Amino acid sequence: MHSVLISGGRVIDPANSVDALTDVLLTDGRIAAIGLGLSAPLGTERVDATGLVVVPGLIDLHVHFREPGQTAKETILTGSQAAARGGFTTVVCMPNTSPSIDSAATVSLIQERARKCPVRVEIAGALSKGISGEELAPIGSLAKAGVVVLSDDGRCIQDNDLMRRALEYARQFRLPVMDHCQDYSLVKDGVMHEGLHSLRLGLRGWPSAGEEMIVARNILLAEQTGTPIHCQHVSSAGSVRLIREAKKRGVPISGEACPHHFTLTDACVAGSVVFWETDGAELLGRGVGGTGQPEWPVYHTHFKMNPPLRSAADREAILAGLVDGTLEIISSDHAPHTESEKDVEFDYAPFGITGLEVELALTLMQLFHTDRMGLSDIIAKLTLNPARFLNLSGGRGTLSIGALGDVTLIDPSAEWVCDRTNTASKCRNNPFHGWTLRGKVTRTIVGGQTVYVSSS
Repeated sequence: MHSVLISGGRVIDPANSVDALTDVLLTDGRIAAIGLGLSAPLGTERVDATGLVVVPGLIDLHVHFREPGQTAKETILTGSQAAARGGFTTVVCMPNTSPSIDSAATVSLIQERARKCPVRVEIAGALSKGISGEELAPIGSLAKAGVVVLSDDGRCIQDNDLMRRALEYARQFRLPVMDHCQDYSLVKDGVMHEGLHSLRLGLRGWPSAGEEMIVARNILLAEQTGTPIHCQHVSSAGSVRLIREAKKRGVPISGEACPHHFTLTDACVAGSVVFWETDGAELLGRGVGGTGQPEWPVYHTHFKMNPPLRSAADREAILAGLVDGTLEIISSDHAPHTESEKDVEFDYAPFGITGLEVELALTLMQLFHTDRMGLSDIIAKLTLNPARFLNLSGGRGTLSIGALGDVTLIDPSAEWVCDRTNTASKCRNNPFHGWTLRGKVTRTIVGGQTVYVSSS
């Protein structure tokens, strides 16, 4: 019998409305007791959490670990190690691998690799074969193989009838659906947000309507079919408004926000001087990160992502959507790319950034340290809410008695400087290099076993 006693910390468990200085006892990989002055068996591992926040293991339902087929960028193991450093105990891999996750055989391969990983790796099965949006994937076989959600993330089904039929099949197997909202006829070959900066820089624009059109489509289809649809990496004010209005009508629609979309703006592509003098000035005015923020050149490809960084008004709308509950979940969209892929002209660089190791700090900086949200509400968006949406087993996202012993310890006030070379990921496409961040994971525990401890 292996036991761990975490004592002296501020325990926050939104699922059970717990926010108190108390102790947590883990026994045989599960939550055994919560309370002050807990007694523990002889030989119990003791963790002093004084001054720290103790929460359910964090959950990220949107990551790209690139395996199979793209292991130069990431593997399930290295991605899991990055997740552990970020405080995440469960992650969900997206299906845009090579081959895509559209068969039970590929699901089985990933499950086999995941058994050797420090965190729990769940799988998103493809909605369409080859995520090409032309023919339905074998949804029944994928469900039987153990996927927890369906998505064509990386692509978006454009055929509305095919999407409707995919939703109907998903409902039969009680699987939720996540969608990368992108209307190709509007987005075309855009590489950054369509606005003043794209005009000045001479880069092809990507209008907000390219996202909002599919969000509106998904609301209509969710209302018709009753299948829950989750809109991934929401980036525009219009999308937030559409989701807010639909939720008021009881439509089974939800949305997530990524830290880069509620921290950065399209001004970043114009270089650090432009960003810090315009949109970044608001961050400094709130005391986020202090002084001495880093510099970067114009057209820096680490600021190229899908969907793109949008305007300051869009950024504020995303934050407002998180605060009022319109956007229920926070995720990283961790998307590693090699140096050689990113070290090209902006037009030709792939979309995406790494994010698992900075996700919590950026979230705390933008929501907690600015007094927009309390810790309990923030933690719910990183634990309880994604667990509920995915119907995860084992009481994940909670510290309920008998739940899996997945726990994250956080120092919300710790300051540290982000160094993109100090990472567990195989790639370093991190736009926050050199930023002074606030909020740090000190320990990650999965099934009662410590899988990461901060060195400082």
